[in-house]
Amino acid sequence: MDLGIAGRWALVCGASKGLGFGCASALAREGVNLVINARTAGPLAEAAKRLGDETGVTVVAVACDITTEAGRAEALAACPQVDILVNNAGGPPPGDFRDWTREHWIAAIDANMLTPIELIKATVDGMISRRFGRIVNITSSSVKAPIDILGLSNGARSGLTGFVAGVARTTVQHNVTINNLLPGQFDTDRLRNTSRSTAAKLGTTFEEVQAQRERSIPARRFGTAEEFGEFCAFMCSAQASYFTGQNVLLDGGAYPGTY
Repeated sequence: MDLGIAGRWALVCGASKGLGFGCASALAREGVNLVINARTAGPLAEAAKRLGDETGVTVVAVACDITTEAGRAEALAACPQVDILVNNAGGPPPGDFRDWTREHWIAAIDANMLTPIELIKATVDGMISRRFGRIVNITSSSVKAPIDILGLSNGARSGLTGFVAGVARTTVQHNVTINNLLPGQFDTDRLRNTSRSTAAKLGTTFEEVQAQRERSIPARRFGTAEEFGEFCAFMCSAQASYFTGQNVLLDGGAYPGTY
């Protein structure tokens, strides 16, 4: 299927690896030009070169902290126009809520709620004026089924979800959609780090924790960044214009609810 977005420009955050890179790669294969962002310059430059070499699209790498005002300004300035915005930031660390201070909460809310909102604010009016825009926020399955040791993420991402639920209904008449993509357990650095933390807490091995987590998924495997990216690309397609304000759970069937 031709997704009808060739020649568009996308800003993809957290795109040097993992799910962000998967999204950038899928969009590039559809002919979308990219501005990709991450904090570390070396891996980001490598990712940009790989994407450009493999697809032939224009890829601009901007190494900055997207959670800061200066970082957002730098990333936005590098993009001729933002037709597609993929919000993605690393989740806050796991832990016990009793140990978290106000500073921990503010950092989590800044990264996983306020930064996406600021980027939406900076780009949505331009999308409306051009009568095309696709915004995808990568959040977490914890929005649907909270994970006890990820309380910082549960809270901050749920705040973003509530915000999107309202604003997405005001932009769709202009062919600008805003949706959330909720990953379950994908084979990423974050999942592996969480497994190491769990193994240390339980006094078991990383391998056993990983195997147990895989057994808990009806698909009996972790997801891949590639398949996540393909799903994101469809949400950004011309065909997805009637699809807004939704929370799409991609988790191999792990969530047990009917709705």
